[in-house]
Amino acid sequence: MNTATRADLQRSLKQDQVEPLYLLVGCEGYLRDESAREITDTALRETLLREFNETTFSLLSSAAQSAIAAAEQLPMMSSRRVVQIKDFGKVREGDEEVLIRYLKNPAPSSVVIFNAADLDKRRGLTKALLEYCLVVDFPALKDGEAMKWIKARLKELKITAEDEALSDLIMLVGTDVQTLQSELDKLASAAGESKRITLAMVEDLIGRSRELSNFELGDQLMSRNRKAALATLHRLLEGGAEPYMLIGVLASNFHKLALAKDALSRGSTADVFKTVSMPFFKRDAFINTLRRSDADRIAHGLKLIAAADLAIKTSQATPRLQVEMLVCELAA
Repeated sequence: MNTATRADLQRSLKQDQVEPLYLLVGCEGYLRDESAREITDTALRETLLREFNETTFSLLSSAAQSAIAAAEQLPMMSSRRVVQIKDFGKVREGDEEVLIRYLKNPAPSSVVIFNAADLDKRRGLTKALLEYCLVVDFPALKDGEAMKWIKARLKELKITAEDEALSDLIMLVGTDVQTLQSELDKLASAAGESKRITLAMVEDLIGRSRELSNFELGDQLMSRNRKAALATLHRLLEGGAEPYMLIGVLASNFHKLALAKDALSRGSTADVFKTVSMPFFKRDAFINTLRRSDADRIAHGLKLIAAADLAIKTSQATPRLQVEMLVCELAA
């Protein structure tokens, strides 16, 4: 298996090194799509008729044969053609064989990019993709990586920000880049002529809306209010939250509850907030939830969350269905 990091990929593209087959995989969808664009831009840099040499197929609505036919077609007034293939995790056996045959003998004038959040490693197609493609992994960003991305984005926007405000932003919304970009654009617009994002802005514009919804969900789960929890979940999903992100939010909330429960059992509420960071406006509500929480139930909840995360990564049902089932189980 030929593997690379995103940084490796960017270095090779700067040197105009383009592979015939790529597999971009991982939960960080924004950076996957951005890298697909970077590969395409490099491959078609000298192309005048780009629109005739760039195609994207979703195998939810297109047959694999159509995607492969495009890949095997000669480019038009260009040295290369780029074909991106998405949603190939549930292809039928016949379509899978079509894709595997192409992977074993790719067209020399085409660049084919397979783009997916996760893979079912039990399938023959997955094994072929891992064997024949340059595999670039896009895991969820760590806090430090997210901070680096945020600062680069703010430089593009010509906006400055307090470090404390950026740390609070990551704590509130997580490290999903698509979400961070949306929230940064909102904050940049609110900054106006000052061109500066403050901690107060983050808590007022983002904290009190998003975090209260996330915290509300956790509180409803701990109080076994399944109907209200599902309503809050659907509101978050309809607001654009990804199931992967919500699984992460639930894991973070339950992890905080576990740490805080232990701290409270050995000390006071002041000790709780030495253990877990929490904006001041949420502390009273958090302590109330904590006192209603049972340590064994929190531990069981963490096991359920881990099982749901694994189910999503191994393509058992859809991510949305998995997070809905998880909320039902956690509220039981």
